[in-house]
Amino acid sequence: MRKNYTKNDIIRLVQDEDVEFIRLQFTDIFGNLKNVAVTVSQLSKALDNECMFDGSSIEGFARIEESDMYLYPDFSTLEIFPWRPQQGKVARLICDVYRPNGNPFEGDPRYILKRAIKEAEALGFVFEVGPECEFFLFNTDENAMPTTITHEQAGYFDLGPVDFGENARRDMVLTLEEMGFVIEASHHEVAPAQHEIDFRYDEALATADNIMTFKLAVKTIAKRHGLHATFMPKPKYGVNGSGMHINMSLFKDGKNIFADESDKNGLSKEAYYFIGGIMKHMKGMTAITNPLVNSYKRLVPGFEAPVYIAWSMTNRSPLIRIPASHKEATRIELRCPDPSANPYLALAVCLRAGLDGIVNKILPPESVDCNIFEMSDEQKRDCGIEEIPGTLIEAIYEMEKDGLIREVLGEHTYNKYIGAKKDEWYRYRSQVTDWEINEYLNKF
Repeated sequence: MRKNYTKNDIIRLVQDEDVEFIRLQFTDIFGNLKNVAVTVSQLSKALDNECMFDGSSIEGFARIEESDMYLYPDFSTLEIFPWRPQQGKVARLICDVYRPNGNPFEGDPRYILKRAIKEAEALGFVFEVGPECEFFLFNTDENAMPTTITHEQAGYFDLGPVDFGENARRDMVLTLEEMGFVIEASHHEVAPAQHEIDFRYDEALATADNIMTFKLAVKTIAKRHGLHATFMPKPKYGVNGSGMHINMSLFKDGKNIFADESDKNGLSKEAYYFIGGIMKHMKGMTAITNPLVNSYKRLVPGFEAPVYIAWSMTNRSPLIRIPASHKEATRIELRCPDPSANPYLALAVCLRAGLDGIVNKILPPESVDCNIFEMSDEQKRDCGIEEIPGTLIEAIYEMEKDGLIREVLGEHTYNKYIGAKKDEWYRYRSQVTDWEINEYLNKF
């Protein structure tokens, strides 16, 4: 998808394609896509990094007294939206956020990932990532507002006419392909109205950009079909939630360094160390990979989502799985992240945790090749199997204990993120839910 455009290439392409509006996109620390739209008359100014916005109006960005921020477009991310009018088209450029003094803004998630990538490059590594993004398609009401209502009862790999979302999903795939995505698979997931579309792996920064673009495209096409696409981790009680499994590998001199055919599992020592690093830091990472109060409603036994810090070659109950593959396709699959995560921050903490494992030669414990959900508490204790945090506030407390995560995020984002998530937890904690009324009102 990346194209080596120059400023003149972009100006010429915009003119040739009759583009009228250019969206300058960026992402806040909570993974929300933002944009400043300019007309074609302002394009040259935008490409010269002269487009400014008020950073104090973006949650978690800056204080009022230091609010001026500049958007620096990444020319390689130019994309014309295929769903907009053919006359007066709309294009986008993904931007980095800079301060007026010309320094990168330390609270920009894209900058945080770039910094982690530089750490890998210093060791000679290229970080390749392939995500598996799940989402629900629900009906909308008479005001076009989202509901959690669906009338379909389709399950894993079902197809139309049972799968009511098949046509919408097909249009999503075709639209994404038109935008340069290589779609490897799409299918109905386990829960009614739940879907998955998988696109080809890429270098980490491109993958994070692609996840943000993917979410926008999926939501836009769903709306055209009168549906609401949600990446909320657990929108309905009693069915599986949505995950965003992250498949990771490191390349050096064009070769996948996680592969070693002489090993019984086909894994190199670097792969084992990478697993060890992630397992060491997993509790501290969870507030990033699973950032909502709702994320922890998915991470419960019985719905396929992992809750135990373990790894395996053969089963899907542990946190980390090594998919069956050979040589260049060898990868480590982290199964706990969900699609509400900010992809830039999630990939940054995964990479740095794995690199910590490699640099400090952190070996993981033995693989667990049985179903952990069927093990007794005593068996899990004997195997040293711990659980990931069970609530958002537990995850925040674990994050505060892990110095590496603080270092990855930087002081600005670390403090803003923790403060906002504690506030989210306290607002949630003060609510009285229907479950509590049903459970307690008549008893006490």
